[in-house]
Amino acid sequence: MAATRLTINSNGSVRVEGDFEIVDKEGNVYGLDGRTTVSICRCGMSQNKPFCDGSHKGHFEHEAKAFDLPPRKA
Repeated sequence: MAATRLTINSNGSVRVEGDFEIVDKEGNVYGLDGRTTVSICRCGMSQNKPFCDGSHKGHFEHEAKAFDLPPRKA
């Protein structure tokens, strides 16, 4: 298994587990207070973006099913 694992949850967040850091667009590191698991918002409704606060419940639908990406463009 990779050092970092992302799980795309159906009707919810992206769960990030392992050894990682999260930075903003300017490269500033979010203070995670030692957490090795966080959930990232996918619905845009969280009041704690980029982190999930559960606001999606009942308002966001996406059935997460793995698939293969098409070949890279040359």
